[in-house]
Amino acid sequence: MTERHPGVNDDAAILAAIADVAREHLGWTGPVRREMRLVETLALDSIRQLTLVIEIENRFRVRLDDEGSEAVETAGDLVDLLRRKAAGGGSDAR
Repeated sequence: MTERHPGVNDDAAILAAIADVAREHLGWTGPVRREMRLVETLALDSIRQLTLVIEIENRFRVRLDDEGSEAVETAGDLVDLLRRKAAGGGSDAR
């Protein structure tokens, strides 16, 4: 059976997956910590931000809509959002 939201079982696993996406698609070489401010630290312009969102959606099999994503400023905020999406499913699940 395929996991609906793979890797959303603990914060460390989610942060590691975010770090993987940042390395693979944004050229990030450092660690990803909960307190890390995403836009500033990863130098996210609109294209890089879109890349991050799409790759996170693909990795976790969720849909990140504007409503929930607007409040995401740190990696911790993104972790919390992904956990909520995985727990609630709803119309945002893929």
